[in-house]
Amino acid sequence: MHYQDRLRVGAAQINATLGDVDANLAQHLATIHEARESGVELLVFPELSLTGYGLGSRVMQVAMPLEDPRLGELAQACGEMQTVVGFVEEASPGEYYNALAILQAGEITAVHRKLNLPTYGGLEEGKWFTHGNELTQTQVRPGWSATQLICADLWNPALVHAALLPRPTVLCAPINSASGVVSDDFSNEQNWVLNVQFYAMTYGTPVIMANRYGPEGQSHFWGGSRILGPRGELLAEAEEREMLITAELSRTAIAHARFELPTHRDADTPLIRELMAGYR
Repeated sequence: MHYQDRLRVGAAQINATLGDVDANLAQHLATIHEARESGVELLVFPELSLTGYGLGSRVMQVAMPLEDPRLGELAQACGEMQTVVGFVEEASPGEYYNALAILQAGEITAVHRKLNLPTYGGLEEGKWFTHGNELTQTQVRPGWSATQLICADLWNPALVHAALLPRPTVLCAPINSASGVVSDDFSNEQNWVLNVQFYAMTYGTPVIMANRYGPEGQSHFWGGSRILGPRGELLAEAEEREMLITAELSRTAIAHARFELPTHRDADTPLIRELMAGYR
């Protein structure tokens, strides 16, 4: 058994005030304090949690470079707890990313830029953001690592497969899912549950899914934040309100799940790469 077999994790199901970074910052600081008081070691906020989702051309107004002191304030507040926060990153003038800042010990330890920008249904992220082109993985504690994917990233199975090949122990899934945003016939509420449960079970990897709860304009974000174990089992689920949920993960349980269903071991990456050759 690894000497740190347990990891306490959390998902912050909050709403965001559209375009008001300072108000959202205050809410983040309060939730970070609550999580640290509960012993959380890895905390995940929803996608674009510092800005809200339906920004349109206001992307420019809320974008932050990594040197922004508000990100520094959040990083200081986290202490040793690793925290995943959604924001709009200004990489250069006019270049903006739907991004995650991974914060710990007073620093930004990594940034994940959303890879798969949806432009279907009521979604038009490709109009405002630049595509990311790298996967991320961070060390949380000795023996524990996390990879981060944002919302529609998880609807491209090849991206999830690539992200999980380095064998992280946890998959962080911040999302911004509103009811009916894809179509009237596509149930985000039902299909997200299937999505994350499939990945957790198939790869023997716990999933922390953090969604918003509450209104933004005409949209309603339905919540449903959850923490799944390595067999896809439900460890914690948020109620229909803003709240923090927590659960304890077991490295031993992950080992058992992956030993019995060795998806990572049998991935056969050279074969997959050969079969994919020639496809755009």
